[in-house]
Amino acid sequence: MRVYKFGGASVKNAEAFRNVLRILTLLPASEKPVVVVSAMGKTTNALEQMFGQAYRKEDYTQTLQEMQRYHEAVVQELFPAQDHPVYAALQQQFTYLQDTLTAVEPTQFDRQYDQIISVGELLSSLILHHFLCSQGFDNHWLDCREYLRTDDTWREGRLDWDVTQQQIQRDLPAILEKKPIITQGFIGRTADGATTTLGREGSDFSAAIFAYCLEAESLTIWKDVPGLLNADPKLFQDTVRYEEIAYQEAIEMAYYGASVIHPKTVQPLAQKCIPLYVKSFLHPEQPGTVIRNCQHDRIAPSFILKQNQCLLSFHTKDFGFISEQHLSSIFQALSKHRLKINLMQNSAISFSTCVDADAPKVEALKEELTQEFVILYNQPLHLFTIKNYDQASLDRLTTGKEILLEQRSRQTFQFICRPTQNFPH
Repeated sequence: MRVYKFGGASVKNAEAFRNVLRILTLLPASEKPVVVVSAMGKTTNALEQMFGQAYRKEDYTQTLQEMQRYHEAVVQELFPAQDHPVYAALQQQFTYLQDTLTAVEPTQFDRQYDQIISVGELLSSLILHHFLCSQGFDNHWLDCREYLRTDDTWREGRLDWDVTQQQIQRDLPAILEKKPIITQGFIGRTADGATTTLGREGSDFSAAIFAYCLEAESLTIWKDVPGLLNADPKLFQDTVRYEEIAYQEAIEMAYYGASVIHPKTVQPLAQKCIPLYVKSFLHPEQPGTVIRNCQHDRIAPSFILKQNQCLLSFHTKDFGFISEQHLSSIFQALSKHRLKINLMQNSAISFSTCVDADAPKVEALKEELTQEFVILYNQPLHLFTIKNYDQASLDRLTTGKEILLEQRSRQTFQFICRPTQNFPH
């Protein structure tokens, strides 16, 4: 049994849905996969936009209508018969979306966010379910919220692994004996029935959860790239595809910001030695990359860029040393405001950290700590990471840049610099 994950680019239009069907029909008839699907194209961005408009009491009608027309155009191309059940299924979701947007109030921002942003995955999975059925590929549509149990950490729900595994193992094996499953990524549900999300790009993590709980033979993530590359081809020239890499290497690359893999995806797979394949949905016959328990020689340097970063420096007001008590205050505030540390460095009288330049969170952090520290900051900045660096890769990235902070270990080099125009590299 395998798990397949299709991202937003792989279901962005009618032809993309047909391509998913072609990939699935390459499977042996006896194989019943779990297929996890993301929201279509840039739907999540559109949902975020209209939620923001509703929250600010602005008119979101045009954004909603454009999103509905986008989905309806795809459905009309795939289902010429206007009385097909898919039309009613989609209308139900859009009615819910309209009602939920109307009820948005300037309280519980994150909770309301999850109730609205989750609609994208429901729409795409319903379309895929009905389309596959119409083409003779019988399948079972599954609402993953009934199985992925989380707490109420809105926008980044923490999974209850025990309950989730129990629920998945209770029902899914029997379903998979009869037919494949089509379900959603990115979303879950609390014990009291409220929808949660697992963080942006969390659909890969959802697929890994299903693979882990079902002890799948493998997980395949279908992307618009030929595999796991050593850099983002949109930013860097002459990228290299890794044929295979070890779990630990992939976890570190994801942690530093490699966009192909969600940071939480690899860990549950590694625990049960489930291989992760990254393959191109445009060229499914090509080998892609396999991430598994393996040994390999030094691999090509990987280049990772995080844009829109903020460098914060905390100085004691009395010019005293930065103590463990000071660090505890800073770490607690960072955790409270959900600001992930991308890089940190300590000196005698200051502590510096690089975080995503999320303006409301950064301002809340500064406001909380301003009584205790003198706080300096720079933004927007770039954070570069080079894994498995050599001198040539260092020269390639650092030449001509104003470096504000750098850090080096045996295999990893990171530096923060001001944005420059000399891209791509």
